[in-house]
Amino acid sequence: MFVTSAFAQESAPATEGAHTGTEGDTHSGTGVPAEAHGMFPPFDPATFPSQLLWLAITFGLFYLFLKKVVMPRLAGILDVRSDRITQDLDHAARLKGEADAAVAAYEQELAEAKAKANAIGQQANDAAKAEAETARKKVEAALDKKLGEAEASIASIKANAMKEVGTIAEDTASAIVEALVGGKTGKAEIAAAVKSVAR
Repeated sequence: MFVTSAFAQESAPATEGAHTGTEGDTHSGTGVPAEAHGMFPPFDPATFPSQLLWLAITFGLFYLFLKKVVMPRLAGILDVRSDRITQDLDHAARLKGEADAAVAAYEQELAEAKAKANAIGQQANDAAKAEAETARKKVEAALDKKLGEAEASIASIKANAMKEVGTIAEDTASAIVEALVGGKTGKAEIAAAVKSVAR
């Protein structure tokens, strides 16, 4: 440690007295004068220059240590963390983009599926209507045919009945005349009377 000349001068007589064996001038076993114990050395104004010098040297060495060792390591750690954060943000943005694309594709597929379902439903509805219309036309045609056959049968029955009505009327008229008059009338007269009434 750097020692000032004033401190050296003060301590020199004490050490000489210790070596010469003068009693009462020195503290036993230390060689430091008794009056030197009155002040703490760091607070002694005589030692300020050496303290300031060592403070400057220590501060300079500490500054160089921080500048050359600690700060580059901290800067490296900060750069690594910054790069990692940037990569994580880029990865998150990429994943968000992929998720958005997947959602858009899902929505598009859902819309297409709905459109296909609607088209299939419409086709099924149209097919059912067409089948129902075809079945209705077949039933109507069958009913028309049966109705025509029934009308023809009714007309035939009616014609046959009308043919027989004349005969029945003639027989009935003949029976009535016989019952009323008591005599028989000719078929020709009765037929002429029935024909005149039927007209």
